[in-house]
Amino acid sequence: MDLQVNGVQTYAATGGKPFDNTLPTVLFLHGSGMDHRAWALQTRWFAFHGFSVLAPDFPGHSLSEGEPLESIEAMGAWLSDFMDAAGVSSAHVVGHSQGFLTALELAKQTPEKVASLSGIGTAAAIPVNPALVETAEKSAAKAADMMLQWGFGPAAQYGISAVPGMQPIAIGRQIMSGNPLATDLKACANYSGGDEAAAALDIPSCLILAGKDKMTPLKAGQALAKILNAKVTVLPEYGHMLPVEAPKECLRALRDFIRA
Repeated sequence: MDLQVNGVQTYAATGGKPFDNTLPTVLFLHGSGMDHRAWALQTRWFAFHGFSVLAPDFPGHSLSEGEPLESIEAMGAWLSDFMDAAGVSSAHVVGHSQGFLTALELAKQTPEKVASLSGIGTAAAIPVNPALVETAEKSAAKAADMMLQWGFGPAAQYGISAVPGMQPIAIGRQIMSGNPLATDLKACANYSGGDEAAAALDIPSCLILAGKDKMTPLKAGQALAKILNAKVTVLPEYGHMLPVEAPKECLRALRDFIRA
């Protein structure tokens, strides 16, 4: 589905069904350098089980036009405008990594628009190695290779995939190589308001965390969960890229939380 957000064409996946803003909406937010394809399984299930779904490509990413946003705060404000453009007054918001930082900012700026918060492979802050940012500024493809070596658990590194015939590391590399990865990474590195934003919220929350996450370590996610008083699901054998590495497990946890 294409929308005009602040005069800029924006693409959002709808899970394979026409978007209907009279149904409860689930809003899926991708992480650094990624796009709507990170949520292929989850969006389809919700779209065919009584919800409407929006999984936008952020500005300047994949099928969305415009310039990439340079701060998490700006992304939160943009999300509010995106929801207005879609005619959505409130949504269950799901974010992976950077996407959850953006969800926190949306909830901080416009709490009435967030029915619930779900974070996957995330924490209140996401520090980024300056060498990775420098590499991304020179070559998104090389930075993607670095991130994906760290971003998946051991099974995925050996070629095991939740989707027969598809290799999530290769798909992630293809997506991230064409997107403004350096801008996203700098936005994460510069964001320091996560703890404060989380502490101010009184919104039903859940976190899905990975035991082998080398990018947002489990302890950091658990610390965020305490601030949010969130329900926690830990997937011990997976890495940071949970939406594509463990799609069925993520869907199960999201389904149980959001439907409840």
